[in-house]
Order: sequence, then C-alpha cells, then structure tokens
Amino acid sequence: MKTPRHIVTLLLVTFAFAHLEANSQGPYSAKLISPRLGQVLYPGEQVRIEWNATFPDMKNLHACEMEIWLSLDGGRTVSRCITPVGPNTRYYDWTVPNTPTSAAVLDIRFGCELYYPESYSPQPASTFVIAQNAGNALASH
Repeated sequence: MKTPRHIVTLLLVTFAFAHLEANSQGPYSAKLISPRLGQVLYPGEQVRIEWNATFPDMKNLHACEMEIWLSLDGGRTVSRCITPVGPNTRYYDWTVPNTPTSAAVLDIRFGCELYYPESYSPQPASTFVIAQNAGNALASH
C-alpha cells in the first residue's frame, strides 16, 4: 500500500515543479492588428481578426492553444468565445454577430496543458464598434 502513496507524491511534486518551470519561461502577450481602434463592423460581415503574439520560451507548443474571446462592454466582462486556434495561427476570419455595441474588445488567450497557465491578453487599445443595422452598411459597401 505504500507504493501508491509514493506514486501520488511523485506526481504532485512533478506537477508543482512543472508549474514553477512554466512561470520562469517568460510572459505571453498579443497585439491586435485588426480590427482597429474605432473600426465599425456590421452584423453578418466577415472580418479578419489578425494579431502578433509573443510566447514564453518553450521548446514545444504542441499541447498549446490560443482562444479569441469577445467582450461587449469594453473588456469589463469577456463571455463569448469566438474560437480556439493553434499557437502558430495569426488570423481568423470571423463573421460578426448581431450584438450591437460601441465598446467591443477582443481578448487573445494562450495556454498549454500542464506547462503554462491560461494567460489573458485583452486589447482595449483596439476597441471597435458593432453597428446596429447591417442592411444600411451592406448597401453602402
């Protein structure tokens, strides 16, 4: 019966050190390229979300992912996941939802199971608008 306790202890110590190692790998950050500050988007329009990212110094990103989240209140709450993407992805073609707001903000998150905790990178410097009426906008394009 002592063997299972030793295995559990070894696993716990391994995870603790993996967490400490992840924190020493440096920070994650993202910078949104588009949509731009003040840009007006229309429901139903397809828009390219594009960003640059800086990752922690890790040898293997295969267990990692990024997620794009949408806030409709300037970043105070972020409740809509747009999509998960791979860590090597730098853009996503998004269909704008019918959620009018003058304070849309994207959060580009990154994390690696067991190696690096989920990290947030909200983009309030690129707050954009989702317009109320797509019909008028599509006619003017």
